[in-house]
Amino acid sequence: MNDWIGFLGAAYPWVKAAHVTFVIFWMAGLFLLPRFYVYHHAAQSGSLEDRAWIEREARVRSIILTPAMLIVWLLGLTLAFDIGAFGQHWFDAKLLLVLLLTGYQGWLGAYGRKLADGKRPLANRTLRIMNEVPGIATALIVVLVIVKPF
Repeated sequence: MNDWIGFLGAAYPWVKAAHVTFVIFWMAGLFLLPRFYVYHHAAQSGSLEDRAWIEREARVRSIILTPAMLIVWLLGLTLAFDIGAFGQHWFDAKLLLVLLLTGYQGWLGAYGRKLADGKRPLANRTLRIMNEVPGIATALIVVLVIVKPF
């Protein structure tokens, strides 16, 4: 551990462990929900299968995604303030990517409402490509946090 002792003191590694744990939960939801949309997209609007997908998607959003994202933000900002990360270029880039992932989650929620309304505005292929967004962002964030390339 480094010599920096912020306001978290000895609690820092515990807060960091909790942050990483909830990042994993958040990413799991961000990987799962677009895949659900791919399968839902094929369901006949108004069918039993359609209604089942609507319910599953709502559960992922309310039980996994939203709580995990909020906890990630709370713990992440706490850690950032503790170590004085703001203004460090690696952190600013990471923060931008996390903001984009948060926006992506908002887009997922809006697209889910469209599916629930019987609309299918995107092609199945586009949905499959959108499913790659969280994986790419996660890889970039890991490099920024571990390597701190700038």
